[in-house]
Amino acid sequence: MAETKKARPLTVDQIQEDNITQLAGLHWSQEALKNGAKFKPQLVEEIYRTELVNTGFSTRRSMMLEFSQYLENYLWPNYDSEKCSYAHQLSIAAMVNEKFRERVPQWETFKRRPEKFADFFHQMLQACLHEGKPFREQSLLLLFLIHCFNSLEVDLIREQVQRLVSLPIWNNLLQGRREELFKGNPKYKKFFNLLKKNDAKLDEKKRAKVHFEREFLSKMLKKFDKVLSEIKETGKVSPDKVQYCERFIELLIDIEAQLPTRRFFNALLDHSHCVVKCQLSPLVKRKEGKLFSELLDMLNAYTEFEIDDTTGEALTIHDRLDIHYNRILKLQKMAFKHFPDLQNFAIANIASVDSKKSLIKYFEPHSSANLHKLLAYAHELPQPDTEENYIKDKQYLMEVLISKHAKRKSQLEQLNEMPLYPTEEIIWDENIVPTEFYSGDGCLALPKLNLQFLTLHDYLLKNFHLFRLESTYEIRQDIEDAISHMKPWQSEEGGCLFGGWARMAQPISEFNVVEVSKPLVGESHPSQVRADVTVSLSVRPEIKAEWEGLRKHDVAFLITLRPTVPMSHKYNHKEPFIPQVGLTYVRGCEIEGMLDAEGKVIEEGPEPKPDLPGDLRTFRVWLDPNQYQQDMLGTAEGKEDAYETFNVIMRRKPKENNFKAVLETLRDLMNTHFVVPDWLHDLILGYGEPDAAHYSKLHNQIENLNWNDTFLSMDHLRASFPNCPIEVTTDDVTKHIPPFRLSIKDKESDSNKRKEGEDEPKTQRHIIVDPYVISNRGPYPYCLPKKNSVPFTPTQTEAIYSGMQPGLTIIVGPPGTGKTDVAVQIISNIYHNYSDQRTLIVTHSNQALNQLFEKIMALDIDERHLLRLGHGEEALETEKDFSRYGRVNYVLAQRLELLEEVGRLQSSLSVIGDMSHTCETAGYFYLYQV
Repeated sequence: MAETKKARPLTVDQIQEDNITQLAGLHWSQEALKNGAKFKPQLVEEIYRTELVNTGFSTRRSMMLEFSQYLENYLWPNYDSEKCSYAHQLSIAAMVNEKFRERVPQWETFKRRPEKFADFFHQMLQACLHEGKPFREQSLLLLFLIHCFNSLEVDLIREQVQRLVSLPIWNNLLQGRREELFKGNPKYKKFFNLLKKNDAKLDEKKRAKVHFEREFLSKMLKKFDKVLSEIKETGKVSPDKVQYCERFIELLIDIEAQLPTRRFFNALLDHSHCVVKCQLSPLVKRKEGKLFSELLDMLNAYTEFEIDDTTGEALTIHDRLDIHYNRILKLQKMAFKHFPDLQNFAIANIASVDSKKSLIKYFEPHSSANLHKLLAYAHELPQPDTEENYIKDKQYLMEVLISKHAKRKSQLEQLNEMPLYPTEEIIWDENIVPTEFYSGDGCLALPKLNLQFLTLHDYLLKNFHLFRLESTYEIRQDIEDAISHMKPWQSEEGGCLFGGWARMAQPISEFNVVEVSKPLVGESHPSQVRADVTVSLSVRPEIKAEWEGLRKHDVAFLITLRPTVPMSHKYNHKEPFIPQVGLTYVRGCEIEGMLDAEGKVIEEGPEPKPDLPGDLRTFRVWLDPNQYQQDMLGTAEGKEDAYETFNVIMRRKPKENNFKAVLETLRDLMNTHFVVPDWLHDLILGYGEPDAAHYSKLHNQIENLNWNDTFLSMDHLRASFPNCPIEVTTDDVTKHIPPFRLSIKDKESDSNKRKEGEDEPKTQRHIIVDPYVISNRGPYPYCLPKKNSVPFTPTQTEAIYSGMQPGLTIIVGPPGTGKTDVAVQIISNIYHNYSDQRTLIVTHSNQALNQLFEKIMALDIDERHLLRLGHGEEALETEKDFSRYGRVNYVLAQRLELLEEVGRLQSSLSVIGDMSHTCETAGYFYLYQV
């Protein structure tokens, strides 16, 4: 199927001539409203039918309606819950969905008449449960619900959504299951009983509405089960029905991915066994169900997410094991009590029975009736009244049993076994890596960066996946560009012949896997896999130099092409890419280095690389051990060995090719137990006030700080803190010169006492200035030629003060406003105030880092404490070497100078012995003799 063409934007003439624009001018434009245009319900019906339904809810028609302010001027101002039609309701939902697609403010319109929103939302919920409505309309309603659940920051929305996912929804659980949950959370039982008493006091109408809201999600799950069961494994299936199923899974994911909505709903979802039913559904086995399956995997991961739903705390490895062991122990007790023929299972140790294979071995021989009884005792299924009501589907019962009790790999274990390089299956999967033509209409199997995250692991994991797929999108473009230029054709012998050439890709002359190291303890994949790739660089000298200049840790891609088109075939960029070029495999690798004439890796260093004769060059590369392990397991099952088929190697531009290092860093971070400050932890996860990380909100502010050369003079200092009383510790004007040490205290002044209605009293800063002489500055000598010369403004001074305090400081502004100078001064002040700490500076580019570094070098910072890592160090405008090698040489040179000085002192003092043999000996010599 050819790629979808990107819709051309509408011109001004097309917009003005459009029928919707004409209607808006007559009925809901500002001019029409001023002229007294009346609301016509039949017009809403007509527009809904002709512009939305008949066009299949076309994006272009929805965009025209939204552009004409159909919602703001016509639909919502004339909304009446008692007179509003179904078409009116869905038109409002469609406009909200379109606003989300266009990423414009969505809920501002509803804030004008907030008292009507509760009735509208209730009608939307009722419409979601309607039977017999077209699936296209039902999907539209689901998308509206998804947007509501993703807008919890809006008070108007949160008030309605919380009613659907609050504690009373546990009324839909089996009583035994509910009592189990109450045992772990006694306070919930108290609240639950209190809510029951309050319900008894409500009138019949209000009680019916309350019960409807509490049962809504349970009824939606049952409706979804019914729709899913109607899809057969073979035969035709409605695309709208499939889309409805996809949207419903997306809704469940969004509810599960946020703690406020997940806390009570997760038990309801688990009780419904929705995930198991989906996994066994025929839709998963159909080709139309690929996106559905990918979404289902995401939902399954969130249902078992490692978090305590009550407290919101992340579960440790021991917490997970305790939960798992308790489940198995409970199952063993029930088996021992009710099923004598399961005695062997009941008395076995947990490690021998908690695998899927073991559970099948023990429970597969039992009848469906016995399995149902067992699950009923475990409060997973209702106890049947008669034998006829037992569930007959044994596969379903076994899957429920296994899903609850089989030991699963943790998210971290799964992440550690995941390949970091994308393969051909991911690169061209438009469900997770959309094309440039994606307009936001469909559903994608991508994690969402919501307002809130479950845990820090959830935050890092989402960013890991999104960054990986964003890089994959760029990799896909690079592969398509390079391979298209190479023009692969099928030769007469059936091989691959290239009719063109590409700067970033070369045919492989030879490929060999040279090393497969043994796995490390506790791992199943090889610790290292290395291979040699030989290419013939018979190209222009500058391109040859680029290939020979590949550095250690640069990423390349190994590609297998099996074209089916004959020689001289002209490629069509409008046709699908893979079938034309015959792309079969894509595997990533990391450059270790180029081999010399003796077959040894040429090490990086200050020496120039040796000149190699001829055009053949061999690169030693590291393959991804996880991917290699998966491929070898596939080969053992009879699949082709991809590592014997590669015929193209592709490199990428260094600036765009750091994705593997970023992914490895994220993965290492998730494998490391690290401590994040509470204020930063809550800020990242989206809890609490957004400004809680500002230093003024923290309790550990530092009053006395060394400002060094921040201020050029006393007048500059006074101008930097306008309207603040400033006191100097000395009256000697000759000493009123920088550097300064300031003591800043916030005091409540008499004129700024707390006024009625104010949350906090207003404070005023009181500043004590202490000029100090150079000799008292501590371990770092003050070099007069190297000091700040920028007259910082009061706003910049406040930014510097914030950067010196604990907490988060963000400096923003247009180019030329002095952001770099402020950042450099903050770094310098931190260096002098916290001499026992290290500062890491990270920038988005080498140029930005060099710009910062050069300004830092010009300040009063000891040269031995500066280190420039990464590429681009050679572009620094200095003759000194600040790389790792340069710093080692600098320290060694300083050491030699010190030892020579010791030698001269030893000679002048006539001390016998080699006092400069080691630094320790020289230190003792200096201590006792000098």
